[in-house]
Amino acid sequence: MSRPMHILIIEDEENLSKLLSDRLRGEGFEVAVAADGVAGLAAAKEQKPDLVLLDIVIPRLDGMTLLRRMRAESWGSDIPVIMFTNLADDEKKIEAKALGASFLIKSDLDLGEVVTNVQLILGQAGKAGSV
Repeated sequence: MSRPMHILIIEDEENLSKLLSDRLRGEGFEVAVAADGVAGLAAAKEQKPDLVLLDIVIPRLDGMTLLRRMRAESWGSDIPVIMFTNLADDEKKIEAKALGASFLIKSDLDLGEVVTNVQLILGQAGKAGSV
């Protein structure tokens, strides 16, 4: 039996990170949560997750800076990242995509869509609930 895929959620909105982590755990993923950018970057470096869900607007180190720092390190250059934001900032979206991240808008966030995106990125489409 293979190990569960590990997802790191870096999100300062406690309700959202709980909803996401509960749903992803229910789908068979191992989940860790960090509430700010400094803790998130440290957790990413230590845990080397299979995927990071990253908010752009987080305390202590914003999501774009965190993503740039991850991408500058060998351990973080290939980790898939899905970013969320409520900002309609096209420059940030363009930069995030250039750094290999995909984007979801928080106000449109649907937990099923997040799970589907995670599964597609990790090559687990159709494997919901099985590990």
